[in-house]
Amino acid sequence: MSNQDYITRTPAKKKKNNPYKQNTPAPKSTVKAKIIGLIVIVLIAAFAYSLWFLKTSPKTKAPIQAVTTAPAAKESNLPAPPKEKWTYVENLKTKEIEVGQYEVTQKGPYRLQCGSFKTTRRAETLKATIAFVGLEATIKKSIGSNGTWYKVILGPYARKRLAEQDKHKLRNNSVNRCQVLLWK
Repeated sequence: MSNQDYITRTPAKKKKNNPYKQNTPAPKSTVKAKIIGLIVIVLIAAFAYSLWFLKTSPKTKAPIQAVTTAPAAKESNLPAPPKEKWTYVENLKTKEIEVGQYEVTQKGPYRLQCGSFKTTRRAETLKATIAFVGLEATIKKSIGSNGTWYKVILGPYARKRLAEQDKHKLRNNSVNRCQVLLWK
């Protein structure tokens, strides 16, 4: 097959039945549209003139005086206010508050356990991931009835809030399933 020269080739003629480019003529303005436009302009001008007239009219400048229909003598003939049935208002004035001595007990130091594995390799991998977050983890060997487990632990934390902060920091860095536990 021979090479074709697309640069020197004459461009294709414009097709009249091109579905992508339809030559629709611009809509012609009719007499009805012109009349409606003229009515709208006249109404806007009339509205603006009425607003200007209300603004400059001396009748609208004077303040409105309140019409009093009841003379001042009727005010003195009001009935006495009813007597209150409840006494909580007076009780609140003389109420004494009892202040108790409360002790906040610390449950103890906390730890953050992020995993428990059968192999040290997986525990070391999680410890390295936690180190990339900027926290220091330790691996604790635990021997139980199910065999030997390697736990990845952070802590101890004096307050639970500090452990929760590190837990959220790890969760934001895709280290999930960490639990805040008491240090034992």
